[in-house]
Amino acid sequence: MKKIFLLAVLAGGLAFGQSKKVVASDVHWWGYKVAKSEASSHDGTVKVKSGDMVMKGNQLVGGSFVLDMTSINATDLSGEYQQKLNGHLKNGDFFEVEKFPTATFKITSVKKNNDKIYNSLVTGNLTVKGKTNPVTFPAKISYSKGVVSLVSNKFSFDRQKFDVAYKSTMQDVFVKDDIDMLVKVTAQ
Repeated sequence: MKKIFLLAVLAGGLAFGQSKKVVASDVHWWGYKVAKSEASSHDGTVKVKSGDMVMKGNQLVGGSFVLDMTSINATDLSGEYQQKLNGHLKNGDFFEVEKFPTATFKITSVKKNNDKIYNSLVTGNLTVKGKTNPVTFPAKISYSKGVVSLVSNKFSFDRQKFDVAYKSTMQDVFVKDDIDMLVKVTAQ
């Protein structure tokens, strides 16, 4: 009887996948102004608070990630200008981190991609400021010795779909709607 139970547990694990906890991450973002100038873009980082990747055999089949929006940081500036931009990104002008301290991404599908480097297309539901929309991006996914790695190609999403809108008299005339991201996550 014990052997049957053990076999059922093992089979269940294979059917539903094995969850791997995120142990390292690097999420980089780029935002752009419409008017081209020396300061026409900013870039920075946001930390992954927690996450997991679900494997079925050696294939990524799911997962979810929680982004700590309070950690959003412009890395292209320093000193007073960096502090001002970070405050601007965190307040009601953009991400409202006091009200929405986290954002989430939940993988809904992983498909083969015909790109030699970015061998997969990852689709998931991104939730920012309580608004959820699908996002798809190309990624290089590898799995070896119990460690899964996901490295995205640079991809874009429309911040307006998440109500990340600059609240000023000029509205969004000066800021492009697309935010670019590059994501690297390792789980084991």
